[in-house]
Amino acid sequence: MTTEPARLAAALRELRARTGLSLAALAERTAYSKSSWERYLNGKVLPPRQAVRELCRVADEPDGRLLALWEIAESEWSGRATVLAPATEKTREPPSTPGAERPHRRGAGLVVVLASVCALLVGGVMLVLNLLLPGRDTAGDEPLPAAAAPYSLAPQCHGAACEGRDPMRMICGIGPDTLTTYRTATGAHVELRHSEKCGASWARVWGARIGDRVEVTVDGPTRDVRITDRTGAESYVYTGMTVAHPGSTVRACFLPASADGGRECFEARVGRSAGTVPPPSPQ
Repeated sequence: MTTEPARLAAALRELRARTGLSLAALAERTAYSKSSWERYLNGKVLPPRQAVRELCRVADEPDGRLLALWEIAESEWSGRATVLAPATEKTREPPSTPGAERPHRRGAGLVVVLASVCALLVGGVMLVLNLLLPGRDTAGDEPLPAAAAPYSLAPQCHGAACEGRDPMRMICGIGPDTLTTYRTATGAHVELRHSEKCGASWARVWGARIGDRVEVTVDGPTRDVRITDRTGAESYVYTGMTVAHPGSTVRACFLPASADGGRECFEARVGRSAGTVPPPSPQ
């Protein structure tokens, strides 16, 4: 089960892993303790909105996207107790006495069946939550690579099944490789990213302007994303995924909204070490 709070926790773990900071070092740089960060990153409790903003600040990451995830997660988190509470209360009702059962045997039997079903559903939900979000303290405090982060969710697609899909919703954005980072003439940053587990690549951009567009292609369809509003301009946005294998050449192009701006393209090969690409001449 992949709930929005679990997706938020996974995104926060990825961001923390990219900083290379231990939990103790993260606590020193923020207003939240080491134990608090352990609970936030493992999804045991929903972090405060400000904690999300501080992690983005420490990681030098635009906070718009993660704050949007937090809003969705907070809504689901607060609504979960409302849904489960009535079922939990029903399972606690004392059984009817034998004398009271006989006049309404069918009705009492139905109540017992419904209560049993509710108990099974609640028990199943709690079992899954315990598997995904265990309550044990983390044994170590050394930073782990995002791909090896504990309790990370499994990718939801691979290869052709990922074509055109959202890398975050498909859980491909946990611990991806950054093939290269490119800074455009307008100051925007474009990254080419690749998930070995998903067998797919995509591009993400931040510091862009409304109307800017980014394209990415390998050997198949071109996937693109356009900055359409202020939220996108102030955070980062990403294209859909496209299939890429070791040795594939991934090509991205940045198309600025301004009429006098030129198209800027760059490439990276899957499997090579990451680097920064200097701005080429407009193409």
